[in-house]
Order: sequence, then structure tokens, then C-alpha cells
Amino acid sequence: MSPRKAAALRDAGDLSLRDHLVATAERLIRRRGLARLTVRDIAREAGVADGVLYNHFSAKEELLAHALRACVRSAGLALGEPPRAGEGAVQDGLRAYVHYGLALHAELLPVLAELPAQPKVLARFAALTADDPRWELRPALAGYLRAEQELGRLAPDARVEAAATMIVGACHEVVLPQVFERTTGPLHVPPGFVDDLVATVLDGIRA
Repeated sequence: MSPRKAAALRDAGDLSLRDHLVATAERLIRRRGLARLTVRDIAREAGVADGVLYNHFSAKEELLAHALRACVRSAGLALGEPPRAGEGAVQDGLRAYVHYGLALHAELLPVLAELPAQPKVLARFAALTADDPRWELRPALAGYLRAEQELGRLAPDARVEAAATMIVGACHEVVLPQVFERTTGPLHVPPGFVDDLVATVLDGIRA
């Protein structure tokens, strides 16, 4: 280990240098956002030479994508785990999932609002999080609904994949306007949104 690398990791605990760079970039993203973050900024904060980043990442965008995924995981851990099948009433479980999804997006809104202007970072981030249940709410929600179905608490012919898609799509309808308008204020959730969405999915709209 070089003296420069050793100095950089002195206060990093058990982190590898690569993980130290990701953690540093995550911290800077939370503090300053994506727009004006440079390789030099990250390197100085991490205590390494600029070129060290390219020993571990092909480009700055790859590092930022990993840092964004770390932001998502940190936010998800802070919110706690969504409910498991069989715990409480199904409608309460669905409400908890909707609240979880909205809270996760609200926590990340300042960063998400900058992503449309960073297409290379966005593409790499999308590839990294494609199968991450802490970011991809729909697979996790669909799994919850399937488990409730297996417990006999949902109709055996219920189209749970479609129900999960509708719920997540409705949540995105709340979040995306603020993302594309680059609004970083509190997430505005219409009154009654969560209860109305859950009731409509469970009860349907047929006469």
C-alpha cells in the first residue's frame, strides 16, 4: 500500500480504497449535488491524487452512479424494512409500501432532480439498480402481493404483477413532475392519495 493510499484510508475503517471513493462521492452528492461535482473535488475530499479514481472506475460517471446507488441504499436503510406478508391487514401492508416508496423518492428528490441533466450518470445508475429491490419498488411489492396471495389473503386469480405496476406508476406520477421540473422542495402528495390508491387496487372500480 502506498503512503498516499494509506493516508487516504486512515479514517476509512475497513473500507477498501474503491469503497472509500464511493463513500466520499456519496457524501459530496448529499452535500453539494451532482451538477458541479468534479473528479478533483472527489479526489481532494478522499485524500488521493486525481488519477487514482481511474484505477478503480472507467469514468467519473461510473463512480457517481455507484455513489448514487449508495445514496439509495442509505435512504432505504434509514426508512426501515417494508412489511412482510401476513403481518397485519393487507390494506395496511399496501399503505406501508406506498408510504415507503414515496418517502424514499422524497429523500432522494434533490439528487433525482439533477439526473435528467446527467444522462451518462443516469444510464449507468439505471443499469446498476435494475435488480435492486431498494430502488426497484415494483419487484418487491409484487413479491409481497404474491406472498399474500399464497397465504389466501388475496384472490387466487388476482393479477398481482399488474397491481404492483399500477401502484408504482401512481407513485411515479407524484414524483416525476418535480424531477423533470428540477424542483427540490418537499414532495407534494395529494390529500387522500395513499388511501384512495390502496382502496382502488383492492376494491376495483367495477359496479
